[in-house]
Amino acid sequence: MSITQERKSSLVKEYATHEGDTGSPEVQVAILTERITNLTEHLKTHQKDFASRRGLLMMVGQRRRLLDYLRKTNDGRYQDLIARLGLRR
Repeated sequence: MSITQERKSSLVKEYATHEGDTGSPEVQVAILTERITNLTEHLKTHQKDFASRRGLLMMVGQRRRLLDYLRKTNDGRYQDLIARLGLRR
């Protein structure tokens, strides 16, 4: 369900805004999106795993809050990020 360290570091490299960037909203949203995708696949086969479903809903809410913050502070970066990740809205 979680992502590997190699995948996480590749996401950080791909979405970093500057050298050594690990905590920008773009990186956090990319990592959350990867985790959400993996957990969604898990829940397709384990429909009654309600604890994981709650975790999924919490991650989706966290991603939404980060995206709202990014849109409020810099709309261009927000538009670029949702286009790169293939998210709606």
